[in-house]
Amino acid sequence: MAEKNEEKRFLLRLDQKLYDRLQSEADRQGRSVNAHIINILNNTSDPSTFEQRQVIGKVISGADLTGNGLVQVSGIYYRYLLDDNGDLDVHAQYAIIEATGNILTLKKI
Repeated sequence: MAEKNEEKRFLLRLDQKLYDRLQSEADRQGRSVNAHIINILNNTSDPSTFEQRQVIGKVISGADLTGNGLVQVSGIYYRYLLDDNGDLDVHAQYAIIEATGNILTLKKI
């Protein structure tokens, strides 16, 4: 993280539901909400691959995920992993939170 004199401060307005989700995820990762938001911004501010630019953040219906671990996104088939290693819920929505090569990590939302 930058030194105090190099930090830029600004006001960020969030609705309560979004803040609660961020706080919950930050708590799970042992971070403050501020550190969690900085981490998200650092991970997404300079996308260098196609997947990082075009795929991360997309939402996929659980019904579109195959039982054999494949999902089609933007016309390309990827292998996928669920971030919690839980069972696939075909009625849920999943966000793509990471792309490593041809493997996507999905988070149930």
